[in-house]
Formats: sequence, C-alpha cells, structure tokens
Amino acid sequence: MSAPGDFSPDWLGLREAADARARSRALPQLLHETLRTAARRAGTVVVHDLGCGSGSMIRWLAPHLPGPQHWVLHDLDPALLDLARTRAPRTGADGAPVSVTTRTGDVADLTGADLAGAALVTATALLDLLTAPQVDALASACRDARAPALLALSVTGRAGPEPAHPLDGAVEAAFNDHQRRPTPAGPLLGPDATAVATRAFDRLGARVEVRPSPWELGPDDAALAAEWLHGWVGAARQQRPDLGAALDGYRERRLAEISDGRFRVSVGHADLLARWDAG
Repeated sequence: MSAPGDFSPDWLGLREAADARARSRALPQLLHETLRTAARRAGTVVVHDLGCGSGSMIRWLAPHLPGPQHWVLHDLDPALLDLARTRAPRTGADGAPVSVTTRTGDVADLTGADLAGAALVTATALLDLLTAPQVDALASACRDARAPALLALSVTGRAGPEPAHPLDGAVEAAFNDHQRRPTPAGPLLGPDATAVATRAFDRLGARVEVRPSPWELGPDDAALAAEWLHGWVGAARQQRPDLGAALDGYRERRLAEISDGRFRVSVGHADLLARWDAG
C-alpha cells in the first residue's frame, strides 16, 4: 500500500491514473483465451474483484476483456462498494455488456465455495496488506475454484526518489519495517508479499508469472507525489520516532522539490498472475 491506512475515495481517485499506467498489460493478455472459453461455456465471464475500493480495477480491466462479463465486487466499506458499482463500465472489449453485484465482507475469509464459478479473481494493492496464512488461504480458494488470479500493484519496498538525499535509505527501511508491522492476525507481508504469494500459488501447482509495475511520478504528478511522500515519511516516523526532527527537514525539502518540479520517484510495485492447468 502506498499511503498507509488511507482508503478514502480522494486518495483512491488520486492514485488511479498512476495505477492504470503502472499495471502490466502483458499479464491480462495471457488470460484472453481462457476467458473466451469461459464465456462460451457459461455464457458470461465472472470476475471477483477483492478489496475493490472505489472500483479502479473494473474501470481499467473490464474494457480490455472479451465476452459478457459479470463482476462481483468485494470490500469492507459499503460506501466504496456503492461508488465502484455506480462508476463501473457498461461494456467490455467487444461491446458485450458488463454487469455488477457487490458483497460486503473481509476478503481474508473467502473460500473456494465463495469463488465458485469465477473465471478470474483479481485485486489491486491487496497482497501486501495480508499475512502469510491469509495469502495461503487465498491461493487455496483460487485453486479450489480453479480460478486464475491477477493480483496487481503489490509494494516491493523499493523507492527511488530524485534528487538523492542522505536519508533516503533510512526512510525506505523504516517504511518497509512499518509495512511488516504486527497485527492480531500476524505480521503483514508488506514488501515480501509477491515472493510469499508466488511460493503459495506454486506449492499448489499454479503457473506463476510476475511483472514489475512501478509508479513513475514526475512534475505532472505533483499532487500524488506529495500525498505519497506524506504517507511514506509518516510510516517511517511511526516506525522510527527517533528520526522525528530529521524527518521534518527531509519532508519539507522534498515538498519544496515537488513544488518546483524537480522531484521524481519510482515507487516499486509488482503484478502477479497465477494460472491453473486444465483438469
């Protein structure tokens, strides 16, 4: 997650264009034949979007997928679900209709039965917010449903701000430690999410492919860069209170660089596709 703890519509809207630029276009293309087959057999392509937020994934992916589509949107927040439903596209790549239903609940509790009939399970910025047992359960649910999983924009822990600053490494390390923070369900995966998920799906027999999907932010992304910076530094401060005064100066310098158009950053993310052999 790029701005820890913030699932507000404003933040989700601010990041949507960067997410769309960053997501791998190659991985969805690998699904086209599978989804065409699903459409021929079932009459529609059923997609489950886990932790859908305001619906950025359906807006990005549905127009690129073939066949009539039915999306099942999952989230804990009813207001975000309503926003995602009302803003969903009405047609797919071939002009076929797209329909939507919503489900309120914790995606960590989903089973194969909940995903039965799915031609695809997808999510954005979800894996790094889960624990290792939760990722194991998600992989098992997808296996039981025989549904491929396209899981986009998991943080990798790498950020490359420019111009370079002596504190960059300390802030990055503190942020990454914060992303791995303990919760009642166990430590979050944070930047380890893609590697853990790859192993989880691989153990169950899936074919897994991973592609980089970094945000590349420059002068045209000043508002998002500033919000990302606040989240990045804020998480580092929570993890390393001893850096407090130094972080104040670091943040102000970076905000000045954003304001005058000199700041750029590559924020590391990865997309993962897991597919099952027929059988």
